[in-house]
Amino acid sequence: MNPLRVGVVGLGVISRFHLAALAASPDWETVAVCDLDPGRIADPPPGAVGHTDHRRMLAEADLDAVVVTAPNDAHARICADAIAAGAAVCVEKPLALDLAEGEALAALARERGVPLFTAFHRRYNSEFAALRGRIGDRAVTEVTVRYAERIEEHAGDDTWYLDPARSGGGCVADNGPNAFDLVETLLGRSEVAGARVGYDDAGVDRRADIALTAGAGRARVVLDWSHPGERKDVEVRTADGGVWTADLLAGRPAFKESLWHEYEGVAADFARRTRRGPIEDGAGVSALRLVGDVYRAAVREERVGR
Repeated sequence: MNPLRVGVVGLGVISRFHLAALAASPDWETVAVCDLDPGRIADPPPGAVGHTDHRRMLAEADLDAVVVTAPNDAHARICADAIAAGAAVCVEKPLALDLAEGEALAALARERGVPLFTAFHRRYNSEFAALRGRIGDRAVTEVTVRYAERIEEHAGDDTWYLDPARSGGGCVADNGPNAFDLVETLLGRSEVAGARVGYDDAGVDRRADIALTAGAGRARVVLDWSHPGERKDVEVRTADGGVWTADLLAGRPAFKESLWHEYEGVAADFARRTRRGPIEDGAGVSALRLVGDVYRAAVREERVGR
């Protein structure tokens, strides 16, 4: 099969992982890149044309698919334009700023018969895959996901991460979707049972401790944007009394080293979905639902605490 023609919109800190994964895959040919900053498209990947307007890129590049890594407040607009152009979409989490935007995008994708896929890269982590293999068909009763980092180290020049108006929130909106996706991968559709969220002086949520339920199972998600260093791990308890753990950074100690292989998984899965046509994938919408429910639960618990 011929490689799929893909364009990448947004050349911030995460784009390099997408671009490397696309370049390493025989399924993809990166033919266009786009960023509002002309300096970021001055040296595009070999064979790719640089654009500063994603609509012009969509009109001129004859794309099969688009990868969206722009700031969160631009996701809805760019994704909608790509879907309207008939291009499959892979978008960085979160899918959109809020549930209403996410549901509108999902509805548009269904209407146009176009795949819409959120890049939950942690689900492709090799340690997480090994954990699932060890669990096998055992019934999972409890999951704990810890996601801790110092956001300033990870955001780099992309300071919009620390602007809730552009990002949709703080650690809950940013790290939460990846953590929730791991929980729902193991337990199925989950609901927020309670949440404690801590904010800094600028009103950005930096810490969260979240309780989830899913059928007979339960989960805890612990998020920290002020952690010295980095910790990403999962603990699973099964009905037979087993305890299973995975350090998502194991064997990859360098800064962000685990992301390279995870985004290769994203690129491979996106290719499968693009070639197969429309696939209903509600994970991105479900993560937005949980993000909103966490913020509301935290407000309720704060009021009760008073």
